[in-house]
Amino acid sequence: MTGYDARRGWGLLAPALIWTLAFFAAPLVWMACMSLWRRTAQGIARDWSLDNYTAFFTKPAYFAGLVNSVEITAIVVVASVLLAYPLAAIIAFRVPARWRRLALLLAVLPFWTSYVVRSYAWLLVLSKGGIVNDALMASGLIDAPVAIANTRAGTVIGFVHFFVMLMTLTIYADLARLPRSYIRAAADLGAGPVRIFRHVILPLTLPGVCIGAFLTLVLCIGDYITPQILGGNAELTLPQLIMMQIGRRADFPAAAAMALILMAVIALAYLALARWMKAQRT
Repeated sequence: MTGYDARRGWGLLAPALIWTLAFFAAPLVWMACMSLWRRTAQGIARDWSLDNYTAFFTKPAYFAGLVNSVEITAIVVVASVLLAYPLAAIIAFRVPARWRRLALLLAVLPFWTSYVVRSYAWLLVLSKGGIVNDALMASGLIDAPVAIANTRAGTVIGFVHFFVMLMTLTIYADLARLPRSYIRAAADLGAGPVRIFRHVILPLTLPGVCIGAFLTLVLCIGDYITPQILGGNAELTLPQLIMMQIGRRADFPAAAAMALILMAVIALAYLALARWMKAQRT
């Protein structure tokens, strides 16, 4: 490569580098520094210490927020996979080719509605006077309305509705590329539907499952709106605790420490998933 080509390459790369440094790297470094400071009555004292991290892991209410976030995210990811995989398979294998685009369009329709509007819609549906309780009481399954909204169950239901379609798209992308000759060859060799799924279809579509699961994890564990609207304040998640530190206490150093801990959890999940996928390919 000549000097001119190198300068031209750096010139083309410069806008992206400057954007990344200005709006990602610099704020991240600043937040990391702030997490080592502390809030006092006079303001923020720039005394370098790990007090905010120590407080997070020693105060049960703070650490419980992380545990709640991880548990809710795990439930949402598993439920979304169990619901999205059959839906993606139906679209890929059962829906005629001329109708697949329409089916995919209907699958992504919920994304066209405001996220906040969808959360409040679910709040109305899951409330004690909502459709779900009315249907359960009309069927005789319950005698009195049950609390679904403002609970973990309400948060999970809202999350699953939001993210199952996203995961359906990532799984469908792999199912659509799956050569049908592989399935026919396995059937010709005597494999039944269950063995074909376990040994042919599932291994070849695991990348789509993993990508969808990771996207769901990232969006779910860092979400503030849905737990706040559907979950209430009875069982706080880590994003809710972060917002409370900012809105109620103006404790920006503690909020920065919590945000970095949340980012570390996501990074560990990504590394574990990447290592597992690499092991599957070898």
